[in-house]
Amino acid sequence: MDSEVADEVEGRKILPEELSRSVVTLSCESTADGGNCDVFLVGTAHVSMESCQQVEAVISFLKPQVVFLELCSNRVAVLSPQNIKVPTMGEMVELWKKNHNTFGILYSWFLAKVASRLEVFPGSEFRVAYEEAMKYGGKVVLGDRPVNVTLRRTWSKMPLWHKTKLIYSMMFQSLFLPSPLRLNQMLKELDDVDMLTLVIQEMSKEFPTLMETLVHERDRYMSSSLLKVAREHSSVVAVVGKGHLQGIKNHWKQPVEMKELLELPSTKAAISISKVLSTVGVAVAGVAIISGIYISSRK
Repeated sequence: MDSEVADEVEGRKILPEELSRSVVTLSCESTADGGNCDVFLVGTAHVSMESCQQVEAVISFLKPQVVFLELCSNRVAVLSPQNIKVPTMGEMVELWKKNHNTFGILYSWFLAKVASRLEVFPGSEFRVAYEEAMKYGGKVVLGDRPVNVTLRRTWSKMPLWHKTKLIYSMMFQSLFLPSPLRLNQMLKELDDVDMLTLVIQEMSKEFPTLMETLVHERDRYMSSSLLKVAREHSSVVAVVGKGHLQGIKNHWKQPVEMKELLELPSTKAAISISKVLSTVGVAVAGVAIISGIYISSRK
């Protein structure tokens, strides 16, 4: 790369080869000057320092009008430095008594538990992207589907037997929880992988609905919300997990029924599971996912 000018074509910046790894380039017509928008999808591994460094470098080089993040307003706290606190069983039981979504409680516990064992906080690349955009006054857009919608749809679509089986699996796998040192070693061995999506894929072999609600539906949602943003700007960098790259690309400029993707199940359906399964299962939530990392690392 001799100069930044050398990497421009008709005023449009082109990423140098060393920054193009795990980047998908899309485009669309736009109301912005020039009538076109270049979209750079940067795929990350979510728990990778290398991903954080690439995100920082790409945004610093391109300085896009908009930085689009795989986050929603309910997860905006990720953009601030994190103090990791793993919820106690008592705190999780209290959330359940207040009719908080059971899967949401499990998911939150998992993130906190895993994060407490990692060198890189899950989602750190989003904070890096936000901070880089702030340096030059770029706009930041949170473009993912609201997490409460995703979690409620995920839990409601699981048959009661699958809910029971999922929690039982977590309890059983808790016996094989890797040490913090071993977990970080495994993640480094799989540094080029979107770990969360990989584990969801593994779990979907037993629980088929997980892949649909946690990945495929969000692919469609983010592809549509990203296109809406792109049609009003000339350049966008979107930071998403590598597991979403192909789905967003496949649905680019395709019709997406956003209303359908935002439909919520009834409250009764969202919390229908026995008290025993909920209270006991919460205590060991997330273990199956960590175990999935271990299984994947041995393939």
